[in-house]
Amino acid sequence: MRTTEHIASLTEEGRLLAAAAERAGAGASVPTCPGWQIRRLLRHTGTVHRWAAAFVTEGHTAYRPAAGEPALDGAELLSWFREGHRQLVRSLEEAPADLDCWTFLPAPSPLAFWSRRQLNETTVHRVDAESALGGPLTPVPAHRAVDGIDELLAGIHARPESRVRSQAPRTLGVRAVDTEATWTVRISEDPPEAVRRTGPDAPYDLGGAGPRDSAERVDCELSGTAEGLYLTLWNRLPLGAVTLRGDRSVARLWTDNSAVT
Repeated sequence: MRTTEHIASLTEEGRLLAAAAERAGAGASVPTCPGWQIRRLLRHTGTVHRWAAAFVTEGHTAYRPAAGEPALDGAELLSWFREGHRQLVRSLEEAPADLDCWTFLPAPSPLAFWSRRQLNETTVHRVDAESALGGPLTPVPAHRAVDGIDELLAGIHARPESRVRSQAPRTLGVRAVDTEATWTVRISEDPPEAVRRTGPDAPYDLGGAGPRDSAERVDCELSGTAEGLYLTLWNRLPLGAVTLRGDRSVARLWTDNSAVT
Protein backbone atom coordinates (compact mmCIF):
# COMPACT_ATOMS: atom_id res chain seq x y z
CA MET A 1 0.00 0.00 0.00
CA ARG A 2 1.10 3.56 -0.69
CA THR A 3 1.31 6.12 2.09
CA THR A 4 -1.53 8.10 0.52
CA GLU A 5 -3.73 5.00 0.76
CA HIS A 6 -2.84 4.55 4.41
CA ILE A 7 -3.77 8.15 5.19
CA ALA A 8 -7.04 8.01 3.24
CA SER A 9 -8.04 4.80 5.03
CA LEU A 10 -7.01 6.29 8.40
CA THR A 11 -9.37 9.19 7.75
CA GLU A 12 -12.30 6.83 7.22
CA GLU A 13 -11.44 4.49 10.12
CA GLY A 14 -11.36 7.38 12.60
CA ARG A 15 -14.72 8.58 11.36
CA LEU A 16 -16.20 5.09 11.74
CA LEU A 17 -14.73 4.70 15.23
CA ALA A 18 -16.22 7.98 16.42
CA ALA A 19 -19.61 7.17 14.87
CA ALA A 20 -19.74 3.76 16.56
CA ALA A 21 -18.64 5.23 19.89
CA GLU A 22 -21.33 7.90 19.69
CA ARG A 23 -24.03 5.31 18.97
CA ALA A 24 -22.86 2.97 21.73
CA GLY A 25 -22.43 5.62 24.42
CA ALA A 26 -19.46 6.29 26.67
CA GLY A 27 -20.51 3.72 29.27
CA ALA A 28 -20.98 0.81 26.88
CA SER A 29 -18.79 -2.25 27.47
CA VAL A 30 -16.26 -3.21 24.79
CA PRO A 31 -16.44 -7.03 24.38
CA THR A 32 -13.13 -7.25 22.50
CA CYS A 33 -11.31 -5.44 25.35
CA PRO A 34 -12.62 -7.05 28.55
CA GLY A 35 -12.98 -4.51 31.34
CA TRP A 36 -13.00 -1.54 28.98
CA GLN A 37 -15.83 0.85 28.26
CA ILE A 38 -16.14 3.14 25.26
CA ARG A 39 -14.87 6.12 27.27
CA ARG A 40 -11.59 4.32 27.97
CA LEU A 41 -11.28 3.29 24.32
CA LEU A 42 -11.71 6.91 23.18
CA ARG A 43 -9.25 8.22 25.77
CA HIS A 44 -6.64 5.63 24.82
CA THR A 45 -6.94 5.96 21.05
CA GLY A 46 -7.17 9.75 21.15
CA THR A 47 -4.03 9.91 23.29
CA VAL A 48 -2.16 7.65 20.85
CA HIS A 49 -3.26 9.85 17.93
CA ARG A 50 -1.88 12.98 19.59
CA TRP A 51 1.30 11.16 20.61
CA ALA A 52 1.94 10.04 17.02
CA ALA A 53 1.08 13.43 15.54
CA ALA A 54 3.64 15.12 17.79
CA PHE A 55 6.49 13.06 16.33
CA VAL A 56 5.40 14.01 12.83
CA THR A 57 4.80 17.71 13.39
CA GLU A 58 7.59 18.39 15.89
CA GLY A 59 10.20 16.06 14.40
CA HIS A 60 11.30 14.39 17.64
CA THR A 61 14.13 11.98 16.83
CA ALA A 62 14.05 10.17 20.16
CA TYR A 63 11.26 8.42 22.03
CA ARG A 64 8.92 10.58 24.08
CA PRO A 65 6.15 9.16 26.26
CA ALA A 66 2.55 10.02 25.58
CA ALA A 67 0.72 12.52 27.74
CA GLY A 68 -1.72 11.22 30.32
CA GLU A 69 -5.23 10.36 29.22
CA PRO A 70 -7.80 13.12 29.81
CA ALA A 71 -10.57 12.94 32.38
CA LEU A 72 -13.16 13.86 29.76
CA ASP A 73 -16.44 12.07 29.20
CA GLY A 74 -19.55 12.12 27.09
CA ALA A 75 -19.89 14.60 24.23
CA GLU A 76 -16.80 16.52 25.33
CA LEU A 77 -14.68 13.35 25.10
CA LEU A 78 -16.05 12.52 21.67
CA SER A 79 -15.24 16.02 20.37
CA TRP A 80 -11.74 15.73 21.83
CA PHE A 81 -11.23 12.40 20.05
CA ARG A 82 -12.43 13.74 16.71
CA GLU A 83 -10.18 16.78 16.94
CA GLY A 84 -7.14 14.63 17.75
CA HIS A 85 -7.90 12.34 14.83
CA ARG A 86 -8.20 15.30 12.46
CA GLN A 87 -4.92 16.65 13.81
CA LEU A 88 -3.19 13.32 13.14
CA VAL A 89 -4.51 13.06 9.59
CA ARG A 90 -3.58 16.66 8.87
CA SER A 91 -0.06 16.16 10.22
CA LEU A 92 0.49 13.16 7.92
CA GLU A 93 -1.01 14.88 4.88
CA GLU A 94 1.20 17.93 5.35
CA ALA A 95 4.41 16.12 6.33
CA PRO A 96 7.35 16.30 3.89
CA ALA A 97 8.38 13.12 2.09
CA ASP A 98 11.80 13.36 3.76
CA LEU A 99 10.33 13.62 7.27
CA ASP A 100 12.89 12.71 9.94
CA CYS A 101 11.53 11.55 13.30
CA TRP A 102 11.58 8.63 15.73
CA THR A 103 9.96 5.32 14.72
CA PHE A 104 10.00 1.84 16.21
CA LEU A 105 9.53 -0.54 13.27
CA PRO A 106 11.40 -0.91 9.95
CA ALA A 107 9.73 1.12 7.19
CA PRO A 108 10.64 2.84 3.91
CA SER A 109 10.43 6.20 5.71
CA PRO A 110 9.15 7.71 8.96
CA LEU A 111 6.11 9.05 7.10
CA ALA A 112 5.33 5.58 5.74
CA PHE A 113 5.79 4.10 9.21
CA TRP A 114 3.46 6.47 11.07
CA SER A 115 0.79 6.35 8.37
CA ARG A 116 0.69 2.56 8.40
CA ARG A 117 1.00 2.18 12.19
CA GLN A 118 -1.79 4.63 12.94
CA LEU A 119 -4.05 3.10 10.32
CA ASN A 120 -3.76 -0.31 11.95
CA GLU A 121 -4.03 1.16 15.45
CA THR A 122 -7.24 2.94 14.49
CA THR A 123 -8.71 0.03 12.51
CA VAL A 124 -8.35 -2.41 15.40
CA HIS A 125 -9.88 0.06 17.84
CA ARG A 126 -12.66 0.87 15.37
CA VAL A 127 -13.49 -2.84 15.50
CA ASP A 128 -13.52 -2.53 19.30
CA ALA A 129 -15.98 0.37 19.12
CA GLU A 130 -18.25 -1.47 16.68
CA SER A 131 -18.15 -4.60 18.85
CA ALA A 132 -19.87 -2.57 21.57
CA LEU A 133 -22.87 -2.26 19.26
CA GLY A 134 -23.23 -6.02 18.85
CA GLY A 135 -23.87 -5.83 15.11
CA PRO A 136 -21.84 -6.53 11.97
CA LEU A 137 -18.37 -5.04 11.64
CA THR A 138 -17.35 -2.74 8.81
CA PRO A 139 -15.26 -4.94 6.46
CA VAL A 140 -11.49 -4.55 6.16
CA PRO A 141 -10.47 -4.89 2.48
CA ALA A 142 -8.22 -7.87 1.78
CA HIS A 143 -5.21 -5.82 0.62
CA ARG A 144 -5.33 -3.73 3.79
CA ALA A 145 -5.71 -6.81 5.97
CA VAL A 146 -2.65 -8.41 4.33
CA ASP A 147 -0.66 -5.25 4.95
CA GLY A 148 -1.81 -5.23 8.57
CA ILE A 149 -0.94 -8.89 9.13
CA ASP A 150 2.50 -8.20 7.70
CA GLU A 151 3.05 -5.32 10.11
CA LEU A 152 1.91 -7.43 13.07
CA LEU A 153 3.89 -10.58 12.30
CA ALA A 154 7.05 -9.20 10.70
CA GLY A 155 7.17 -5.91 12.59
CA ILE A 156 5.50 -5.68 15.98
CA HIS A 157 6.22 -9.25 17.08
CA ALA A 158 9.76 -9.24 15.70
CA ARG A 159 10.69 -6.84 18.52
CA PRO A 160 12.23 -7.99 21.81
CA GLU A 161 9.03 -6.93 23.59
CA SER A 162 7.04 -9.80 22.05
CA ARG A 163 5.94 -12.35 24.64
CA VAL A 164 5.24 -15.04 22.02
CA ARG A 165 8.01 -17.46 23.00
CA SER A 166 8.46 -21.22 23.31
CA GLN A 167 11.27 -23.33 24.75
CA ALA A 168 10.53 -26.00 22.15
CA PRO A 169 10.69 -24.49 18.63
CA ARG A 170 7.28 -24.32 16.98
CA THR A 171 6.15 -23.15 13.55
CA LEU A 172 2.85 -21.45 12.73
CA GLY A 173 1.62 -21.12 9.15
CA VAL A 174 -0.83 -18.35 8.25
CA ARG A 175 -2.60 -18.54 4.87
CA ALA A 176 -4.98 -15.94 3.44
CA VAL A 177 -7.24 -17.88 1.08
CA ASP A 178 -8.59 -14.81 -0.72
CA THR A 179 -5.10 -13.63 -1.65
CA GLU A 180 -1.83 -15.40 -2.44
CA ALA A 181 -0.20 -14.30 0.82
CA THR A 182 1.20 -16.75 3.37
CA TRP A 183 3.37 -16.23 6.44
CA THR A 184 5.58 -18.75 8.18
CA VAL A 185 6.12 -17.77 11.82
CA ARG A 186 8.94 -19.52 13.69
CA ILE A 187 8.47 -19.37 17.45
CA SER A 188 11.35 -20.06 19.81
CA GLU A 189 12.95 -18.57 22.92
CA ASP A 190 13.78 -15.53 20.78
CA PRO A 191 11.28 -13.09 19.24
CA PRO A 192 9.17 -14.74 16.51
CA GLU A 193 10.57 -14.68 12.99
CA ALA A 194 7.97 -14.28 10.24
CA VAL A 195 8.54 -14.69 6.52
CA ARG A 196 5.87 -13.63 4.06
CA ARG A 197 5.53 -15.31 0.68
CA THR A 198 3.25 -14.71 -2.25
CA GLY A 199 2.32 -17.59 -4.50
CA PRO A 200 -0.40 -20.08 -5.50
CA ASP A 201 -2.85 -20.98 -2.76
CA ALA A 202 -1.67 -24.26 -1.19
CA PRO A 203 -1.92 -25.69 2.33
CA TYR A 204 1.12 -26.07 4.51
CA ASP A 205 2.47 -29.57 5.18
CA LEU A 206 1.46 -30.72 8.66
CA GLY A 207 3.32 -33.99 8.22
CA GLY A 208 0.30 -36.26 8.38
CA ALA A 209 0.54 -37.48 4.78
CA GLY A 210 4.31 -37.40 4.45
CA PRO A 211 6.49 -34.59 3.06
CA ARG A 212 5.53 -32.77 -0.10
CA ASP A 213 8.00 -30.89 -2.22
CA SER A 214 5.65 -27.95 -2.76
CA ALA A 215 4.55 -27.41 0.86
CA GLU A 216 6.44 -26.07 3.86
CA ARG A 217 6.26 -28.06 7.08
CA VAL A 218 4.53 -26.34 10.02
CA ASP A 219 3.08 -27.50 13.33
CA CYS A 220 -0.18 -25.58 12.91
CA GLU A 221 -1.89 -23.74 10.07
CA LEU A 222 -4.42 -20.93 10.35
CA SER A 223 -6.28 -20.23 7.12
CA GLY A 224 -9.13 -17.93 6.25
CA THR A 225 -9.87 -14.64 4.60
CA ALA A 226 -7.25 -11.96 5.07
CA GLU A 227 -9.74 -9.97 7.14
CA GLY A 228 -10.56 -12.97 9.35
CA LEU A 229 -6.88 -13.68 9.95
CA TYR A 230 -6.10 -10.03 10.63
CA LEU A 231 -8.76 -9.75 13.32
CA THR A 232 -8.00 -13.18 14.79
CA LEU A 233 -4.27 -12.51 15.06
CA TRP A 234 -5.11 -9.21 16.78
CA ASN A 235 -7.38 -11.21 19.14
CA ARG A 236 -10.50 -9.39 17.97
CA LEU A 237 -12.10 -12.60 16.69
CA PRO A 238 -11.89 -16.06 18.30
CA LEU A 239 -9.84 -18.86 16.76
CA GLY A 240 -13.10 -20.35 15.56
CA ALA A 241 -13.37 -17.53 13.02
CA VAL A 242 -10.62 -19.16 10.92
CA THR A 243 -9.76 -22.73 9.96
CA LEU A 244 -7.18 -24.43 12.19
CA ARG A 245 -5.21 -27.50 11.14
CA GLY A 246 -2.60 -29.25 13.22
CA ASP A 247 -1.50 -28.61 16.80
CA ARG A 248 -4.00 -26.26 18.43
CA SER A 249 -1.58 -25.49 21.27
CA VAL A 250 0.59 -23.53 18.82
CA ALA A 251 -2.36 -21.28 17.95
CA ARG A 252 -3.14 -20.91 21.64
CA LEU A 253 0.47 -19.94 22.25
CA TRP A 254 -0.17 -17.01 19.93
CA THR A 255 -3.56 -15.93 21.27
CA ASP A 256 -2.52 -16.24 24.90
CA ASN A 257 0.68 -14.19 24.57
CA SER A 258 0.35 -11.82 21.63
CA ALA A 259 -1.57 -8.96 23.21
CA VAL A 260 0.26 -5.66 22.61
CA THR A 261 0.40 -3.53 25.74
